[in-house]
Amino acid sequence: MPLRNFSFRNIAVDTFNQATESIILTWKEIAALLGLNQDIYKNPLHRPLSKPVSAILIGAGNRGNIYADYALIHPNELNITGVADQNAVRNGRFARKHNIPAMNRFYNWEAVFAREKFADAVIIATPDALHAGPCLRALDAGYDVLLEKPIALTEEECRLIHEKAKATGRIVGVCHVLRYSPYFKQLKEIITSNTIGDIVSVQHIEPIGFDHMAHSYVRGNWHNSTKSSPIILAKSCHDTDILRWLINEPIEDIQCFGGLRLFTKENAPAGSTERCTDNCAVEDTCPFSALQIYYRDRKRLYVFDLPEQRRNWDYIILKKLKTTDYGRCVYRMDNDQPDHLTVNMRFGKNITAAFSMEGLTSYEGRSTRIMGTKGDIVGDMEAYTITDFRTGQKTTWSLKTDFHGGGDHRLVQDWVQAVGHHDAQILSSTIDVSVVSHLMAFAAEKSRLNHTIEEVKLHK
Repeated sequence: MPLRNFSFRNIAVDTFNQATESIILTWKEIAALLGLNQDIYKNPLHRPLSKPVSAILIGAGNRGNIYADYALIHPNELNITGVADQNAVRNGRFARKHNIPAMNRFYNWEAVFAREKFADAVIIATPDALHAGPCLRALDAGYDVLLEKPIALTEEECRLIHEKAKATGRIVGVCHVLRYSPYFKQLKEIITSNTIGDIVSVQHIEPIGFDHMAHSYVRGNWHNSTKSSPIILAKSCHDTDILRWLINEPIEDIQCFGGLRLFTKENAPAGSTERCTDNCAVEDTCPFSALQIYYRDRKRLYVFDLPEQRRNWDYIILKKLKTTDYGRCVYRMDNDQPDHLTVNMRFGKNITAAFSMEGLTSYEGRSTRIMGTKGDIVGDMEAYTITDFRTGQKTTWSLKTDFHGGGDHRLVQDWVQAVGHHDAQILSSTIDVSVVSHLMAFAAEKSRLNHTIEEVKLHK
C-alpha cells in the first residue's frame, strides 16, 4: 500500500498529523503502515517433527550451554544425548542438567567419534582453534553440525569445511545469531520491501566496551591473534555477515586500517605491577583492575568455573587472579589484538559500507545507519527510526533486549527444523552464506597488515 494512501487513523495514532514527529510503534503497527509481513518469525518451512533431534554438545562453556538449553525449554524438539569437555566441573554440571549417562560423557572431542554414531547432530562450541577438527570429523561420521563462529582459524580450513559439507550433503549451521534478532530481522524486511529505495551506503559500528575488551581480548582467550583468531574474525564476523546479508550484493573489495593503541607495555602506568594482586600502586584508580572487576564487582565470573556454594568464592577468585591471565596487568600481556579498526567495503552495484570496531567505549551494542534513495534508517540494536525523504515522516521502533538481540534460541529452532527435516534451506546462516563473512574478515586482516585493498572471492 503506498504511504500517501494510508490512513493513519487505521492504526489509532492521532499524532501522525505532524509529519516530522517520531512515534514509537510496535513492529505490527510498522508492518501495517508499510504493508510488510507482520510476523517476521513465522518460517513457512517449519512443520512438526516426527521426533526430537538428538545432539551431542562438544564444548560445555558459556555459548554451548546457551544453545543446548533450548532442549530444556523444548524437549519435544531437541534432546542432548552426550557431552564432551575436558573441564571436569563443566562436564559434570552439564551432564547433570541434561541427564546424560556416564557412557556418553567424554573429556576430549576425539572420543566422541571413536564411537559409532549415536545422535543426529553435534553442537560445536569449543575454543576457536578447536572448531575445524571436530567439524570435519563430524561430517565424515555422518553428523549434521551447529558450529559456533568463527568457522575456523584460517581461510583454508573454512573453505575445506564448506567443501566437505557440500560433498557429504550434511547440514552445517553457523551461529550468526544476529540474523535472528528482532532488530536485524526487521531491518532486513524493511530493506527488502524497498521502503527506503535502493541502498546506497551503510555505516555500522560495533562498540565492544572497555571492560569487555580488556576481559576477552587483552586478558582472555582471544588476546593473541595467532593463538585464537584475529579480532575482526573472532568478534566481528557477526558484522561482516550482517552487512553482506542486509546489502544482499556480492562483496568485491575491502580495505582495513587499525591497530593496538592502549594495551601495550609502553603505556603501563608508573607503579604498576605484573599482576593487580601484587600491591600495584595504581590498582585503586585503574579502570581495568582485575580486583575491581572480578573480586569486588563479581563480573564475568563464568570463566572461573566457581562452585555452586559461594562460601569459598573469595579465596578461589583471588587464587585465580594470582595464577591466571585474568589477574595480569592489561598493559603487560602478550596481546596483539587491535583495540580499534575501520573497514571500508565495496559491494555490487557500487554500494559502499564502512564498519568500525571500537574497543575503548563506555557502552556496548551495535549502531547502524542505512542510506537509501528514498529514505534512511538510524538504529542501535534496541531502536531504529525510518525517515521518508519525501514526507519527512519518521517511524520509530524500540525494544530492550540482550546484546545478541534475543537471537540465540531462534537460531537453534531453525537449525533443529533443518536437521529434523533434512533441509538446509530452512536455515538463514548455512555454511554456504556464512563462509563469505569469514572470507571478508580474512581479507580485512590481510589489508590491515599489508596496507592493501583486497578482493574477496568465494571461489578461487
